[in-house]
Amino acid sequence: MNTIAYLGPAGTFSHEAATIWARRYEEKSDYLPCHSLIEVLVTVTKGKAKTALLPLENSIEGTVNLTLDLLLGAQDIQVIGEVILPVHHCLISKAPNLKAIKEVWSHPQALAQCRFYLNKNLPQAVIRSTASTAEAVSQVCQRPELAAVGSAFAAALYRIPILARDIHDYEDNRTRFWVLGREKPAPSSGPHLTSLVIAAAANRPGSLYAILKHFAVAGINLTKIESRPTKKVLGEYFFFIDCEGEAATFPLKEVLQRLQREVPLLKVLGSYPRDKGET
Repeated sequence: MNTIAYLGPAGTFSHEAATIWARRYEEKSDYLPCHSLIEVLVTVTKGKAKTALLPLENSIEGTVNLTLDLLLGAQDIQVIGEVILPVHHCLISKAPNLKAIKEVWSHPQALAQCRFYLNKNLPQAVIRSTASTAEAVSQVCQRPELAAVGSAFAAALYRIPILARDIHDYEDNRTRFWVLGREKPAPSSGPHLTSLVIAAAANRPGSLYAILKHFAVAGINLTKIESRPTKKVLGEYFFFIDCEGEAATFPLKEVLQRLQREVPLLKVLGSYPRDKGET
């Protein structure tokens, strides 16, 4: 039985993404909720779970920096896949109508993404923050005057009615998750991404260009580039790069071989099938 670790409690968007990953590979899986992103990573490194999901970025809120920092120091595990999850916020409650709702609970990011809807339709309600959308949904089970902003997945899990769907203020809200593990799943023939972390040879003008030019000359498209401080010297950064292609296949293989000779650090975090978020 495959065990998949995720940021809990049950009913979070991470939980939903984990079920999508399991269905994609037709695996019978147990799901292990964790209290923090660090705990999620530890479950894989210590063998308590075969795979784990970490949120990487959201189309509205941006990158989850802690995920990048954790992967930089991780040993003996790699990124084996990704799940891009469409985020559809719902108003979940046992209240008979909107006027009966006295408080709305959810994670601060979810509340912020539904600000216009809440101000217009629930001006009388007190807004309260929780550690996760799933925690908010679990709280409304016993109190019909409460409502939660959460997913249809969580509403079904806790068996609570949905009063309104798609209440978020921005369309095409998506969260991208990295799937971590020790072993890659079955090979896929579709398009791939490779995730890297690179340190520049020196903190001088053109040092980043010296890295990126190799990808441009080889015609390799970069889909993401993010800098994170080395936490050693002020002004020194690691560069996290996602690019199209497989690390073991030409032309990316040749580019990485060249960079390996030029930079002090180059780590391949993983090469994996690209998810278009159509699940």
